[in-house]
Amino acid sequence: MTSERPGGTVKLGQYEIARIGYGAMQLEHVDTAAAGAAGALLRRVVELGVNHLDTASFYGHTTVNEHIRAALHPYPDDLVIVSKVGARRVDAPVPLALAQRPEQLREQVHLDLTSLGLEQVPVVNLRRADQGPGLIAEGDQVVPLDDQLAELIALRNEGLIGAIGLSNISTEQLEQALPAGIVCVQNAYSVLDRSSEPQLQLCAANGIAWIPYFPLGSAFDQIPSPTEHPAVQEVAAHLGATPAAVCLAWILAHNDHTALIPGTRSIPHLEDNLRAANIHLDTEALALLNTLS
Repeated sequence: MTSERPGGTVKLGQYEIARIGYGAMQLEHVDTAAAGAAGALLRRVVELGVNHLDTASFYGHTTVNEHIRAALHPYPDDLVIVSKVGARRVDAPVPLALAQRPEQLREQVHLDLTSLGLEQVPVVNLRRADQGPGLIAEGDQVVPLDDQLAELIALRNEGLIGAIGLSNISTEQLEQALPAGIVCVQNAYSVLDRSSEPQLQLCAANGIAWIPYFPLGSAFDQIPSPTEHPAVQEVAAHLGATPAAVCLAWILAHNDHTALIPGTRSIPHLEDNLRAANIHLDTEALALLNTLS
């Protein structure tokens, strides 16, 4: 581990990434008129030692990718941009639709390459849609995992993506995908929701980075926020930290294969998230937090 990266580092395939990265999804709510604010935040992200950005072409109509490119291109050599495929943006009351078919995955990778200004996307996560949260596949969007992996392997062989990750998957699907050379898994996970613990342990056993989403809860599908739990607030008060930083610190302490991608549109909030790297949870605090699941 290095002192230059928030929380030290973890392996993401061939890359060494900061254990606290940045999830850029919230920047889809920053329109082009306020692009300066998005650019200032992204540049601050990099200044603080973060070298892991998580994005997707369907975060806005490539809005987030365009913010990243405008702020950071030409990219630092050590910046690892990770994208996600499996959905697409549409002009409809529900602005997101599934795009699970192999040819649609390829289209999304090309959209990432164009909007980010890359010759290769370092890591691409396949977001499955067999279960919530969010949209669930039906009709022609019910696609065998092996068919999707075959397309991603082809894209990797062509040099258009560097590595393959998975998102929103079961233990059985992860086991099925292991021969493809999976480098990371993104599943919902927090100090209150450890239903994906078996997947985390399988990742740890195979040297795969575990990158939880919704570590602080989400209004999406009414996922509860652990920051509101009395035990979290008690630990935070004792340490003089925010409840959010305590929740992130617990995830880092729980398993060394974990990396975080908390998102925000605020530089002060970004800096608070990164303070989780400096929080030491003593035995008593860990014991209390470990009882919450």
